[in-house]
Amino acid sequence: MRGRAAWDDRREGENVSKKPISAALRQNPHAVKEHREKNLEVAIGRQVRELRKRQRMTGADLAGKTGLSVGMLSKIENGVISPSLNTISALADALCVPLVQLFAGYEETRGCMHVKAGEGAEIEREGTRAGHQYNLLGHIGSNNSGVVVEPYLITLDENSHFQTFQHEGIEFLYILEGKVNYRHGDKSYLLEEGDALFFDSDAPHGPEGILSMPLRYLSVITYPQTR
Repeated sequence: MRGRAAWDDRREGENVSKKPISAALRQNPHAVKEHREKNLEVAIGRQVRELRKRQRMTGADLAGKTGLSVGMLSKIENGVISPSLNTISALADALCVPLVQLFAGYEETRGCMHVKAGEGAEIEREGTRAGHQYNLLGHIGSNNSGVVVEPYLITLDENSHFQTFQHEGIEFLYILEGKVNYRHGDKSYLLEEGDALFFDSDAPHGPEGILSMPLRYLSVITYPQTR
């Protein structure tokens, strides 16, 4: 029945109904990571610990150079307390670095890209020669997540040809317009407006029959980031 999710928890594509998935979701997407002030404490603590270890100093060594107790230094490195400016200055002096270096982790910017409707960059990919139009909807380069995410708006029309794709990563499709038979491995799925498909893209996949044109869908590909 349309409107009800059919969860595919096997590679073979067998449908199971009402399969609980909350246990597999390990983080709350609506949670605030930490209060901004707390982030500053954690950033300073991490920098102090990293610089201390880089200089092969023990906690006792650094504590002795700054006049702090080992316990107090441990709390600073773990972001438990907010050190005073005098304490931060003493730590910087003992570690032989500029004071501002202890704030480096806190000042790190996080990428964000806003793409207005119709302004996605048209780019060439493997399916371009088969008449598949790709509009890249955003891109963030090196980041701390460890993954790359590529969101595309893909359009096919009567001049498009079918092609099989296979690449590293996980892919998510969401049909915006049209109807298509889409193959993944040895299974074929009928996808129409509002339908989604989520799969391991290391298996052969791709559209194999457009039943209603034009066909427009979102494709979000994620794969490990190479550092």
